[in-house]
Amino acid sequence: MPATTATPPYRADHVGSLLRPAAVKEARKRFYEDKAIDAEELKAVEDEAIRDAVKMQENAGLLAVTDGEYRRSFWHYDFMGGLSGFDLEERDEGVQFHGVKLRPIFPTIKDKLDFPDDHPMLDHFSYVASVTGVTPKISIPGPSCCHFRTAKADIHPKEYADDEVLFADIAKTYAKAVKAFYDAGCRYLQMDDIFFAYLCDPKHRADKQAVGEDPDWLIDRYAWMMHEAIKDRPDDMLIGMHMCRGNFVSTYAAEGAYDPAADAIFNKTGVDIYFMEYDTERAGGLEPLRLLPKGSKRVLPGFITTKVGELEKLDELKRKFDEAGKHADIGQLGIAPQCGFASTEEGNKVTEDDQKRKLDLVVKTAEAIWGGVDK
Repeated sequence: MPATTATPPYRADHVGSLLRPAAVKEARKRFYEDKAIDAEELKAVEDEAIRDAVKMQENAGLLAVTDGEYRRSFWHYDFMGGLSGFDLEERDEGVQFHGVKLRPIFPTIKDKLDFPDDHPMLDHFSYVASVTGVTPKISIPGPSCCHFRTAKADIHPKEYADDEVLFADIAKTYAKAVKAFYDAGCRYLQMDDIFFAYLCDPKHRADKQAVGEDPDWLIDRYAWMMHEAIKDRPDDMLIGMHMCRGNFVSTYAAEGAYDPAADAIFNKTGVDIYFMEYDTERAGGLEPLRLLPKGSKRVLPGFITTKVGELEKLDELKRKFDEAGKHADIGQLGIAPQCGFASTEEGNKVTEDDQKRKLDLVVKTAEAIWGGVDK
């Protein structure tokens, strides 16, 4: 695909992660478990697979492409583990999803947080930027992840016993990250801040209340962290934010409509583009879209699921956008799948052909409703 002068936001997009090819899975096993190849050999396999993934996305007609997160094990922990002050500890039992448990990796804050100049994901971005003629995008976990996914007992610095001090340092760390990615050439950075959606779930809200945390206060402070992290970005850098209710081998961890968080999401974060899960009744109705302010912000409702291979019908997607248009200006909407295809390296229970057909449908939907991906 030739280089494009179109800039985001686009009418068609995707969250970021892609199913790991067999060659990548094998090479990662041989490097991390078997200790049979060196880092350069692993990188060579990942590089080739990423080039193929970029071509696949470009051939689908997408104007924003990612590296599929092929160099990661998790959508979030790899980034967090690369921060100064964070460690990842392996323990006996992982986080509970619906009917399955995550691998037992636990983020632990052992020292003052910071974003290091040599964070590996800066190189991850630079590589995908070097092999595409369209817009390179990288997705990282949002600031809330550093708090929500870290148990109080695993936060060791005494000053971080005060949430406000911790939140301020997380915001500063992310502001430094935003600048570093910009300096690396990134003009489209996505932060997966899924815990806004988790805090709309009655069970997760009750869990937070049980440990003395007000979920509504957390929503407000998480929005503040995001706003502080991105407020000084240059005018030519767009920030996307993905929200879902968990995605691990096609399972989920939360449910509930966006209503408790919608005002904070749309009016307090400062984010430009919202990727919002909307593939099942677990996400609630479209009414919260009414709080999207008029202007240039854009919502990409995730009516296309990544959890099952069955392909949605274009006429049904059009009908859903007719409904969404009752709550928000259709000119401020676009289309993306509900989540990534592989939030962890295990991947969802779909095939590579399913994945391709879903991405093709994202583009086809944008063309049918708005007349093109860049319209």
